[in-house]
Amino acid sequence: MPNSKINFTVAKIASFSCAADKKQSFIWDTSVPGLGVRATSAGAKSFIFQAKLHGDTVRVTIGSTGAWPIDKAKEEARRLQRLIDEGKDPRSEQAEKRAAYETQKKEARRKEITFGEAWDDYVANRRHRWSERHYQDHLVLAKAGGEPKWRSKQLSQSGLLHELRAYRLCELDSAKLAEWLKRHNVDRPTVAARAYRLVRAFIRWADEMPEYEGLISQKTYQTRAVKDAVPRTGAKLGDVLQREQLRAWFTAVKNLSNPVVSTYLQGLLITGARREELAGLKWQDVDFQWRSLSIADKVEKDGRTIPLTPYLHQLLLQLKDLNAIPPSARQLKIMQARGEEWAPSDWVFFSATSVDGKIADATWSHKKALTHAGLPHLTLHGLRRSFGTLCEWIEMPSGISAQIMGHKPSALVEKHYRRRPLDLLRSWHDKIEQWLLTEAKIEQSALPAVNQHSYTELRP
Repeated sequence: MPNSKINFTVAKIASFSCAADKKQSFIWDTSVPGLGVRATSAGAKSFIFQAKLHGDTVRVTIGSTGAWPIDKAKEEARRLQRLIDEGKDPRSEQAEKRAAYETQKKEARRKEITFGEAWDDYVANRRHRWSERHYQDHLVLAKAGGEPKWRSKQLSQSGLLHELRAYRLCELDSAKLAEWLKRHNVDRPTVAARAYRLVRAFIRWADEMPEYEGLISQKTYQTRAVKDAVPRTGAKLGDVLQREQLRAWFTAVKNLSNPVVSTYLQGLLITGARREELAGLKWQDVDFQWRSLSIADKVEKDGRTIPLTPYLHQLLLQLKDLNAIPPSARQLKIMQARGEEWAPSDWVFFSATSVDGKIADATWSHKKALTHAGLPHLTLHGLRRSFGTLCEWIEMPSGISAQIMGHKPSALVEKHYRRRPLDLLRSWHDKIEQWLLTEAKIEQSALPAVNQHSYTELRP
């Protein structure tokens, strides 16, 4: 049917179709100028409005003929004509409505964003600015839990932040935050205080990001109810080795069947290093000739270099010899069947059972040694605390022990005017090690023999 003007009726519109040789055909209403019906070759039909604006043709789709009654289409066409008469482009009006709709839809999607989704984005966005330990804190505190514990039939606990993941970000208010903190400030106060600090930093970040701005306010963590619910944690008391306990502790740790773990635990006490720092030590970081250790420091970007004391020097040489011993013929066959080749480990404190090849956690072995020695509970971090405390027995200057341990300088002089050479650190470090060995009744030359049987258990 050619383009024509007719009086629109339901029957005439229903009988109208696109010409066979065209992609679309039009008919126009005689009573309302500019109102037409367009039929496409695909069979779709819709009301349209067409007019001239400043010499240009303007065409606007009103809607499907099946959805719009004729009288409503005529009414809409007259309204569009009035816009044309006022010099306004109806297409701009439609664009504004579309933009408003998209904005409304986007805002509705924003309000559905959960704490967990935003948290994952935050961790991925900020990871490059964090140390590995700080990054792992974020993962551990937000983990789901339910995985079997190492050497235990129990399942791991969920991280404190995991229960916040399901909340929509816009509904996480100060009341919910305070209630969450109160539930954990009795049984896990230190962890709860740490989790609060991480959430506080997250909220600050989210409030500054365009995609999360306005969903959660910084006032959420600033209310009196939240601040009162934050656990007050002081210095940890009792988590330190006493002078009279050194002999029992060294004896029990030296008798552990795993020489890697035994050396690692003694190294924590002798160096005062953080447990992740020492676990991440590689053989390339150990200078046996000039007796030094290069440790990755969470404070100093380039790490720190500390002395390698005589007793620890001999223990590490012993580990290096163990590391060079190949596995048995049977174990080699198993490795070959799996397409693996044996090579000495790059890690000082190597482990065949961990994912990355280095010692993962020596807590279980340490608890076992403490039980055999009849000593009270002592964390691995307590060994670091013990080093700093026991250094006072030989009147080591606090700046020396702080530099060995990797503590951030706290005074102006320490920050800007103290650059102690390794030899100066070594003179004091050797002295505290010798004092520890004397109190433990250990002769430095009398190292325990290598337990070859236990060592084969370290291999895959």
